[in-house]
Amino acid sequence: MMTRRLFLGAVLLLCSMAGFAQFPTPTITFRLWPNGAPTSNGLTGPENDQGLHVNNVTDPTLTVYVPKNPCGICVLDCPGGGYSDVWIGTEGHNLAQWFLDNGIVYAVLKYRLPNGHKEVPLDDVHEAMKILKSHQQDYGFRLLGIQGCSAGGHLAAMSSTHYAKPEERPDFTILYYPVVTFDPAYAHGGTRDNLLGKGASKELVDEYSNEKKVTSDTPPALIFHCTDDGLVPVYHSIAYYQALVSKGVPASLHIYPSGGHGFCGNISYVFGEQWRGEVIQWLKSTILKNPK
Repeated sequence: MMTRRLFLGAVLLLCSMAGFAQFPTPTITFRLWPNGAPTSNGLTGPENDQGLHVNNVTDPTLTVYVPKNPCGICVLDCPGGGYSDVWIGTEGHNLAQWFLDNGIVYAVLKYRLPNGHKEVPLDDVHEAMKILKSHQQDYGFRLLGIQGCSAGGHLAAMSSTHYAKPEERPDFTILYYPVVTFDPAYAHGGTRDNLLGKGASKELVDEYSNEKKVTSDTPPALIFHCTDDGLVPVYHSIAYYQALVSKGVPASLHIYPSGGHGFCGNISYVFGEQWRGEVIQWLKSTILKNPK
């Protein structure tokens, strides 16, 4: 996975002036827990910021981009990284200009890494949602959804299936090549172990296999995956889609024949224009007009 992501990072650096690889100036960046987080991931020392990705995250931030003419939608982004890194450059800030161009408020979450403390990333998501909702009128949106790539997709799906209060529930979910299940037959072992710790019980594995936690109140979802994804099998997206459909939740699944893992960071992806078009059409024609 690291080799693939580093390659995509190099592509972005070489093509930084093309397409959505440009990083616009953010409107504001919040520290999530300026007075200290309520939970700890047990990590110490400084963050290791590699530019396109960060690890050893202990001081999470929320970077917000507000368009000139907001359409009423805000997307909270959770980059991937196997719960060992946060790839904010290839699955976060690189998408900001595209969302801004479509009138969508966009926020990138640099969340704390769990280090086996399963509650930590979701605590950060809930706090980020709280911050965004407190500025809802300022930023001009009424619907707040969440998106995530890879392990960030697991976090986004987890926020959509493990909320305890109505204010923690996203209005919609967008998943790109997500880790969904921790079923040993399909799980990405590193992602599972980083979140739950090694040797997690079957009960814990089932609890954090998001397809098993879908209810009729789970937010509608738009899901993308590639058939040839050799890191996170396409089964993950299919399982989540089938679980949503079985509960009567609106869902759309797009499976492309090629692209592997990490296409959100590939500005030359052959189906790039297609998936981006699907996102905007779904948000504006389905979610904005028919919120669930």
